[in-house]
Formats: sequence, C-alpha cells, structure tokens
Amino acid sequence: MSSGHRRLVVIGLDSGSPEYLFAKCRKVMPHLDRLLRSAVRSPLRTTDPPISVPAWPVMFTGVDPGSLGLYGFRHRQDHSYTKTYGPTSTAIPVPTLWQLLSDRGYRLCVIGMPVGYPPPAVNGIYISDFLTPANARDFTYPTSLADEIESKYGPYPLDVTFRAEERDQLYRDIVRMTQVRFAIAEDLYQREAWDVFAIHEIGTDRFHHAYTQYFDPTHAKYQPGNRFEHCLEEYYRVVDQGLGRILTHVDPETTVCLVSDHGSMAMAGCFCINQWLAKKGYLALGPTARPGTPLDAAPVDWSRTQLWGAGGYYARIFFNVKGREPEGIVEPAEVPALRARLIRDLSTLQTPDGSPFPVRVLDPQTAYYTVRGDPPDLMLYFGELAWRSAGTVGHSSDFLFENDTGPDDAVHATEGVFVLANRTIAREVELPTQSIIDVTPTLLSLLGEPLPGHIQGKPMVAVLDAAGLSH
Repeated sequence: MSSGHRRLVVIGLDSGSPEYLFAKCRKVMPHLDRLLRSAVRSPLRTTDPPISVPAWPVMFTGVDPGSLGLYGFRHRQDHSYTKTYGPTSTAIPVPTLWQLLSDRGYRLCVIGMPVGYPPPAVNGIYISDFLTPANARDFTYPTSLADEIESKYGPYPLDVTFRAEERDQLYRDIVRMTQVRFAIAEDLYQREAWDVFAIHEIGTDRFHHAYTQYFDPTHAKYQPGNRFEHCLEEYYRVVDQGLGRILTHVDPETTVCLVSDHGSMAMAGCFCINQWLAKKGYLALGPTARPGTPLDAAPVDWSRTQLWGAGGYYARIFFNVKGREPEGIVEPAEVPALRARLIRDLSTLQTPDGSPFPVRVLDPQTAYYTVRGDPPDLMLYFGELAWRSAGTVGHSSDFLFENDTGPDDAVHATEGVFVLANRTIAREVELPTQSIIDVTPTLLSLLGEPLPGHIQGKPMVAVLDAAGLSH
C-alpha cells in the first residue's frame, strides 16, 4: 500500500572522487554507468575542513560546520591542552534529513550515515556508522536488529583498521566489509516499500587511504608492475556489484541520489607543525628523545607557550590566551598581532627541495555563519591539502614522507560527487560544481517538503530544473 510520499534512495560512497566515479572506474562499473546515463551529475564542493565529519552531517542537515560545532573527528574540550572528545549523533544541534522526514511520517531505513552513534530513533531502521565504539552492542535501532543481522551475516563490519603495514588481509577485509554491508542493505531494502532508503559505505575511503600508492602514478611511492597495480578496478567492481544489489530493485518512480563527502588524492607527506612552531619560538618545547612523540606526552612548558597545533588532515591552531587556557600567557588584545606574525612566518615556508610551500589560513569566526562548540582559533591547509599536519614531535625533519600516525597513502580532495536520477531525466546532464550544504534542501524540494527555517543551504536550481520540478 502506498504511503503517499515520494520515494528516495540515497547511496553515499565515502571519499568518492569525480575522477574515479565519473571517469577512470566507470568502465568497470556497469550499474553506475547505467545510472549516470539518465541522471544529472556534478562535482560536489565539500566542507571546510574536508573531512567526513563535518562533511556528512553538513550534507544531511544543510547547516555549516561552525553552526553544528563539528570541526573534525576530535575536538578540544573546555580549552584544555590535552582533553578531547569525539562527535555523537546526540550532539548535533539541528535535525538531520532523516529525523525531519521521520517526524513527517516517512518510513526510513538508514545504514551507516555519519554521525550515527548512538543510532537515532526513527520511523523505521537505523544502523550506526564507522564511529561506533568498538564492541558496542547498541549499534542498531531497534536494538534487536543487531542480533538478527549477526545471526545471518556474522559480526557486523562497522570499519577496518586501515593504517596498518599489512596489505593482503586488509584488502580482503575491505572487500568483505563492502560486500556484507550491501548484502544486508539488499535484504533490508526488500523488507518493505521504504519511503527513504539510505546507505553509507566507508570502504571506499579506507581503500584509497591504504592503496593509492599502488595504482596512482602521481604518488611518490608508485612503482609500475606492483602486485596491487590493478586493485583500483578490482575494488570498484566490488563497489558496483554492491550498487547493483540496490539499483536493480529500485522502481522507476523512485529518485536515486548518489553522493560522496569529499574526494581523495595522493598524500605528499606531513608537515610537523609543532616542531616548526617550537623553532620559531611560539611553542616552548624541551628535548624529545623519541620520534613521533604526541604533544601531550612531550616536555611542553605551557607557561612560556604562545600557541600550538594539532595534527590531522589540516592543522588546528590554538592560542594560549590568558584567562581562557589554564596557563594562558597571551593577552586577548595581543592575539591579532600574534596571528598576523604567524601568518607572515607561514608565508615563508619552503619544501625540502626549496619550492614554495603554500599554506591556506582559515578563521572559523569568519568562515561560518556562526561558531559553536570548541573550534580551533585558526585552520591551516598545507600544500593545497596534499600534506597532512603532523602534531607529533621529535622528528629529524619538519617534513615527513610517511604519516606520523600510521601508514596512509591518501588525503582528502575538496570535490566529491553528486548524482541524481529520476524518471524525468532521460539523458546524462553534467552540471558545474555544486555545494554540499545544498544537498538536503534539494532533496527536501524533490520530495515536495517545505524547508525548515534553520537550513542555511539552498535548493540546487539546475538539479530541480533537470528533474522536472519548478523552483
């Protein structure tokens, strides 16, 4: 029996890049190719910072990272030097697309959409995401679904340990995770005529992080003829088979949206932000015997430190402000001058071969509509994001050609993908780059639903036109 709602399927491929999904891998992905031939597609400009969190929550709330209070996988807590916390679904201050539609009577099945732990209570089913704590048993809503899934498929693969030296078993684990997730999705898809069905796959992200050096000739470690040279095509065939498990069951009246949170590209290396800050006199750091020492285990004299940084895909910079940090020494009125001096010093950086080392500086206070939570004071992108930020110290050089937190081949690119297919779109339509914050208002418009007042994004006019809807 029809619910009266328009129906929607959303497929999220973490780290899916236009260059792979729209070009290089399309020839080995017949299900994706068939979808694209009757769809609108475009690159999708991700968030600043270009990380799964905040990118997925921004995509499915229509609200920017500052307003969500999400700046990455870890956040500094209470202006301390060492305390951090991770994002949870209960901390997101506005309703997600899934919650909005659930409250409006839609029947939903959502699998793995970040941030998904603890899984929210929806009108249907919600399976948590890769951020779920290890060994958690409450990763499904309703909770009884976990036992049902695992009795049929074995332990549910929320994620894999991808920063590891071993590669053969890791590849098998990524393939199995992807295959199992889509098998479960097919099973659940056929249980009832869901109004909204959504699935997120993290395997695509883990694959690029672990194997880019083997298939990407631009990677510094690439060697022709290596044993994993064809793993890109092999793995994306697996992904396409997963897509087929869903797409073959989708009726012509259902709209299909395939998206990714950001792209992927070869990692050039890491810049040791705290070592450099110490050399420039910003950070009072004593001798460190062991290379790769985390800053919270290093001999830092906070009473003489002006600012410090944190590692990751970008550098988070924090000023040691008097009256804010426990041992703050920088007067609030001195922060603008200190910030200007830091930016000047960063502008003089060079790579080990003497080339200019571009550093993009973003201020959360001006980058977002508003700022909640525990934001960094500044955000730094090194080498157009090709270089990670290494927060550890004790290295012999400020430039590393390995990740300081474990083997990693890839970093995040600023463009993911957006694909939308419905019965009105009869050919492949290529659009200019769209914005990730506009996905939720676009999907709400396609479903004929009004937009809540808190949403900051706007419906994609070109997409609505192609889909045969006025705007």
